[in-house]
Amino acid sequence: MSNTTHFSCNRIQQNGWEEIVLRDEQTQFTATIIPSGGAILNKLEVTHQGKTFNLIEGFENAADWHENKTKGCKSAKLSPFVCRLHNSTYEWEGSTYTCEKFVLNGHAIHGLLFDASHEVEFCEANNFYAECKLFYRYDGSHPGYPFTYDMNVRYRLESDGRLTITTTVHNRSDRTIPISDGWHPYFKIGETIDTAALQINAQHQLEFNKDLIPTGKQIKDERWFKGGKLKDVFLDNSFVLMQNEPLPHCTLSDASVGLNIHFYPDVSYPILQVYTPPHRRSIAIENLSSAPDAFNNKIGLVELKADQSHAFKTMIKVDSF
Repeated sequence: MSNTTHFSCNRIQQNGWEEIVLRDEQTQFTATIIPSGGAILNKLEVTHQGKTFNLIEGFENAADWHENKTKGCKSAKLSPFVCRLHNSTYEWEGSTYTCEKFVLNGHAIHGLLFDASHEVEFCEANNFYAECKLFYRYDGSHPGYPFTYDMNVRYRLESDGRLTITTTVHNRSDRTIPISDGWHPYFKIGETIDTAALQINAQHQLEFNKDLIPTGKQIKDERWFKGGKLKDVFLDNSFVLMQNEPLPHCTLSDASVGLNIHFYPDVSYPILQVYTPPHRRSIAIENLSSAPDAFNNKIGLVELKADQSHAFKTMIKVDSF
């Protein structure tokens, strides 16, 4: 633990795995990250009106994660592709590849690293922030993606209820590789999302076919640009963020509790995927660097040259009203 008083960073063995706990000691704003569980954000806790609220629907312990990690892929890092890959197959530089690590209704989903155990490069704190950096080296062993790359995930917790997540991918192969990046957290404020409201800086969503694969077209949709209640609303949509609009790009709020969660993705995450699960305890708000099935449709796909790096960055801010 750091000797400073403003922020702390602890590495704790509990619940069957190591937990990294970043905390603002003045406000008790806390983020809990699980290196062995795919570098996931498992808790985001804020103290409000004398109560502690965990704003992330995560896992109780390591056993829970092992049993349920693919049921919704809660908080998972999505790499090297995001959401669905049509028929689990794509072509790259004249060759056809098939990814079948996790397949749903015939389509590979959520990439290859959602359960990758990461190394902890550092965990530190000072008077201004608490931070950890996690590392994973993908060795190209999956036949559906035989391209080697490194991934660093950096979490930085700062004052005013801010948490910044920066993912950097470095191509270690000797050729250009396709890369998309995203993450899949489920956020909650009250007991149900039916008491919450949502605002998104978007006036279009990607058109999907019946398999939730983008058609290449966009649909006009201004509902969430103006903001609206989530009660009885079901979403599984990719929204195209308006980069020229004032930040934040998205806000989830609940007047019954008096808390906001603001989302500040930078231009590296132009797509916001929003999903309301049937249980309605939480809502997935997913920053994506590309459209789903980008290995095929190329919408937002990063083509990373040999020995080059690319960073993807977003920030969450929690406040009360």
